[in-house]
Amino acid sequence: MQKHLATALSAVLVFGQFSAPAAATAQDDYTSTTTPIKHVVVIFGENISFDHYWGTYPYATNPAGEPAFHAAPGTPTVNGLLQQGLMTQNPNFLNSAVNGAAAENPFRLDRSQAATADMDHDYTPEQEAFHAGLMDSFPEYTGTAGPPPSTQKTKGLVMGYFDGNTVTALWNYAQHYALNDNAYGTTFGPSSPGAINLISGQTNNVTDSMNAGSDIIDDGSGGETLISDANPLGDTCSGTTGAQVQLTGANIGNLLNAKGITWGWFEGGFNLSITNPNGTTGCGRNTTSTVTGVTESDYIEHHEPFQFYADTANPTHLRPTSTAMIGHQDQANHQYDINDFFSAVKAGNFPAVSFLKAPGYEDAHAGYSDPLDEQNFVVTVINFLMTQPEWASTAVFINYDDSDGWYDHQIGPIVNQSTTAADMLTGSGECGNGTNTALPGPSGAAHAQGRCGYGPRIPLMLISPWAKNNFVDHTVTDQTSIIRFIEDNFLGGQRIGDGSFDAIAGSVDNMFDFNRRPNTAPYLLSPTTGEPTSSWSNGR
Repeated sequence: MQKHLATALSAVLVFGQFSAPAAATAQDDYTSTTTPIKHVVVIFGENISFDHYWGTYPYATNPAGEPAFHAAPGTPTVNGLLQQGLMTQNPNFLNSAVNGAAAENPFRLDRSQAATADMDHDYTPEQEAFHAGLMDSFPEYTGTAGPPPSTQKTKGLVMGYFDGNTVTALWNYAQHYALNDNAYGTTFGPSSPGAINLISGQTNNVTDSMNAGSDIIDDGSGGETLISDANPLGDTCSGTTGAQVQLTGANIGNLLNAKGITWGWFEGGFNLSITNPNGTTGCGRNTTSTVTGVTESDYIEHHEPFQFYADTANPTHLRPTSTAMIGHQDQANHQYDINDFFSAVKAGNFPAVSFLKAPGYEDAHAGYSDPLDEQNFVVTVINFLMTQPEWASTAVFINYDDSDGWYDHQIGPIVNQSTTAADMLTGSGECGNGTNTALPGPSGAAHAQGRCGYGPRIPLMLISPWAKNNFVDHTVTDQTSIIRFIEDNFLGGQRIGDGSFDAIAGSVDNMFDFNRRPNTAPYLLSPTTGEPTSSWSNGR
């Protein structure tokens, strides 16, 4: 046990910055940057572990009737399920008290099974599933029984994975751009912490709450930390009941505002004045997925991280005063509907930093969304961007808020330890021994309690004319690596501070190649099948 634990927890972060900042291009040179990237777009999906989407990359089954995927010669492999006997001799077992002591190996979910049940993905169960780095307790602690699919009725559903016949567009993008197979959630836990980590790198500084209960815990320095889902306090769509919190401290929006750099969070359903074809409007706007058949709200409050901070919130969802003001400071306070992103870019007003959140039914969250609806959103966005004049200076990151508890075999480095009643990674009440000093807390504490991390491994992709071609990066990164790139590129390396993980985040620089001409040729895919609809020249 101790040997396995020592091995699992011995990973070391890889840090780095640009060795020689590339000169900014003339196009879009309204602000100085350290690279040719003038527009960063983050497509932030829901609830996918790395192995769940990429476990067998680049090898797809290619059954009849599903979009085929054939990797190019020389395609690099990933740290996936095809190593170490994980497909046939997996260490995971079904909970003997519930389902019998049967081994549970990973199994393929085909395209007709895209709609699955939701797994358990809270802070404590995920740590228990990791079992001190043995990665052998997923069915017992995070598994949820199907159907769907009808063939899987045990908690072993958590071991299911998709391949390039279902997540076809993402696998095709990986053939031409960059994929990272060593990226992690900043901490353990579900959507709210994941989204907040993306923009501030910390979930401390909870200063006001309502009905939060066990969603928040003592952070070890006199404050409180959010470890579970809660709605943003004050958002008109949060209502007057349920867990709600507000945080103080800085986020990336504050830093961008201070430098006058345009930015925005664009989320489906944020515009409360729109009426959907089904007659729904306001906070109750919803859409029914043609794949899952589930009707889900377009706007999901706890997926909107800037609403948790008074400085960057737009609690009543005020509209921008004009399309020209999108990305700039006005009554919308940089919080917009997803439709506003397309309107602004079409009008020649492309913000420097844009976070995109799909309407609920397209955000990939198991239980109400799925990979095929997600594909429709992602491909629509990227096809649109590739045909814009600013594409030559754009970088699109695809990342996720958490793993949904889906099985992944790789534990990341534990860069911040924690010892609270909610921690279970290395023992009861323990994530490590709580003695590290890598990440000072908000009041100078040695570490920030309730932020055990890194958490589960999640996908990270870079799609850009400047991305390396058909490349798999193994650099250790986390959700805050994206804001670290934003900070380095636009803000001269300024950090959020106050215990933010951005201070120790690994770099995404190795996914770029700024030493050659960018390939701006559009690589257009079908939103339905994920297959190419245009010829594409490598040209590199």
